[in-house]
Amino acid sequence: MQERDGLEARLRGMEEALERIGTSFDERAIWRELAGFVFRTLCDAAAVDVIGQGGRSHRVAVAGPADLLDGLPTEAAHAVRARDEGHPVHAYTGRGTEGSVHLVSVPLIGRGKLYGRLLAVRTRGGFSDHETATLHFAARLACVHIGHVRRLATTEKIALDLQRALVAEPGRPHPNLDVSSRYLPVGPRALVGGDWFETVRLHFGRTLLVVGDVMGHGLEAAVDMNAYRSLLRDVASTDLAPHRVLRQLDTLSAADDNRRPATCLIVRVDPARGLAVYASAGHLPPAVFTADGPGELLDVPVGPPLGTGIGGYEAVALPITADQTILLYTDGLVERRGEDIDTSLARLAALRMTTGAGVSEVVDAVCDGLDARHAEDDVAVLAARLRPRPPHEPAGSAVHPVGSAQ
Repeated sequence: MQERDGLEARLRGMEEALERIGTSFDERAIWRELAGFVFRTLCDAAAVDVIGQGGRSHRVAVAGPADLLDGLPTEAAHAVRARDEGHPVHAYTGRGTEGSVHLVSVPLIGRGKLYGRLLAVRTRGGFSDHETATLHFAARLACVHIGHVRRLATTEKIALDLQRALVAEPGRPHPNLDVSSRYLPVGPRALVGGDWFETVRLHFGRTLLVVGDVMGHGLEAAVDMNAYRSLLRDVASTDLAPHRVLRQLDTLSAADDNRRPATCLIVRVDPARGLAVYASAGHLPPAVFTADGPGELLDVPVGPPLGTGIGGYEAVALPITADQTILLYTDGLVERRGEDIDTSLARLAALRMTTGAGVSEVVDAVCDGLDARHAEDDVAVLAARLRPRPPHEPAGSAVHPVGSAQ
């Protein structure tokens, strides 16, 4: 009867451990959950010691009276630590500051890696075999979750490093254009997205400005982002009009069943003509800022996202002057949970720039004004402004011939 009661208590403890341990993606929180579970169900005090850099152990979680743990005889604690790696569970019975104590030390091991140890102390009778088994189960469960968290962190770092490397190296525009960009990941614990931007030099002093956003997050989104960017460079080299570039990107991407859809906004800036040609694949509208008033959202025809194979893209040509700054961005800049997108866009358009602000200062003002560093998604911003031609430069140096490709 006693054996059955012990087994039932063990099963109940394991069920509670499954529910209570591993509820977050934070290592310290998991260790605290482990110590808390052990304290509530099995002992008078519990602690988790984790091995850090240099092999030194430090305490990351305590549950219950800390003096029970601090009062352990030094030789007992050292003996348990020395034997942790070679044995699954160790017990010690002796006297501490509160009288007779019973200590169990369980090594924290996951996939052959020793993370540290779990200590459980109580002043009443020793731990039964079923209780010791529950301690061991809880420790292994926590280690499984820690392993998952660390592998996820590694994947996130790879994706973030890849994305930063790609986004941080856009092509150089022509000297007749001032360009500034910014990429802000949503946070170190978040799954990285597929936001990107690019600039491509074209013939006759023209520059192609591009911002895109692959749907989804994670390493796969970052890989697809790289694929879209590579395709964009290849297609743009043919000097097609922006809406035809989108059509080609859509066709090529739709042929790959594993490619995620993406939104994209393209602007071909022609400083010699004072003209900018816009085309959009499911992307939010560009904005234009001057120094004498609020911004303006441009009315650009919006086609379906890339990768759908639907096509149907259109372009619109609008004049651009030297006092205007074109702003392209991804949805993380403006979208807020529970807010209508029109309200979000109106907030962007209401921003005012200071007189004499450079292109990089416009980007700073937009990111600060919309609190982009605390956005709920990744943010990519690309801004451009015509650079005045030096007086000595020949007026016809960047003339666009009538018969060039459109």
